[in-house]
Amino acid sequence: MNFARDVSMMCTVDTTVNTIPVRYTDSRINEMIRSLSSESLVLPQHFNQNEEFFLKLPEEIEVPGIPIHHDIRRSTPKEEYLAPVRQVIEALLPLIPGFFHETSYYFDASEVLRPCFFQVFRLNKLSFLYLGRLDLSFRTHDGEMIDHGGNDRTPRYRTRNIYLDCDLIPLDEILLDERRVTGFIVRQIISQTWIGETGRGYFVQGIWIDHELTKFFSRLFIPRETSLYPYYPFTCKYRSLCHALLDPDPEGRRRGVPRLKRALEFIEPEIEEIQNHLKKESFSPELPIFTSLKERIPPVWNGLWKEIRFKRYLNEHDMKEFVLESAT
Repeated sequence: MNFARDVSMMCTVDTTVNTIPVRYTDSRINEMIRSLSSESLVLPQHFNQNEEFFLKLPEEIEVPGIPIHHDIRRSTPKEEYLAPVRQVIEALLPLIPGFFHETSYYFDASEVLRPCFFQVFRLNKLSFLYLGRLDLSFRTHDGEMIDHGGNDRTPRYRTRNIYLDCDLIPLDEILLDERRVTGFIVRQIISQTWIGETGRGYFVQGIWIDHELTKFFSRLFIPRETSLYPYYPFTCKYRSLCHALLDPDPEGRRRGVPRLKRALEFIEPEIEEIQNHLKKESFSPELPIFTSLKERIPPVWNGLWKEIRFKRYLNEHDMKEFVLESAT
């Protein structure tokens, strides 16, 4: 079931730690998405040296300057913000239609440079959220600056690299107001990922185990002889087990839902013990808890990612990047 089709202005909801609020969506952007005639997505899939996922476009697009500041208490963005965001989306629609197809846009007041697109799935009475984000931040080595911008507006630039976050997230509840989505309550299986602090004074830093959990989850379901770096298929986000998608088109999302469901069913009964071990020592494939669970992984997982290969290369700035050569 896809609630995204009929979404218009959203109501304000209580933003608790496990809630993803949907307060406002733009009817003009959603109309552009609904008018798409194609959902194909056949573009080179890359990661940069910081493990960030991006698509290489067949041609450059121009990203206009976008207002930086927004009162987080204000649920409705100003027109001066929406106009350049619409311009970017309109330019991207024919280039990466699969990313947008069957989704609806919503505005996240806490991350104004990362427009959000969502779709809801149901499988055996369970609900899952697909959440795709465009990252419109300017990266020095990924584009050509046209206008430097300033304190109130981002630079205007050209680029062929479009950075994306494409996640499937398990849900406990979909919040509705007269059948309009107002938010999502995440099914959180992880109690706490903060384990302490290090440093003194101005140099105090928090210690979190999110990335250790991500490595644990992903390596658990990947065959031992297979290396998917820098891709982690299962991640620790929203204090839950999520599935990061390499194929963010409608078919890739549908294919990912049963994978996430099976992984969640396997991990959830063991998560407390996994957390306890990772709070004491960093992840290693030699951890007793990991080797014990690895032996119990159902054979169905053995063939899912065995054909994926990433090739390393240096880009035009002699920076290391990775390109996906084959996929399942």
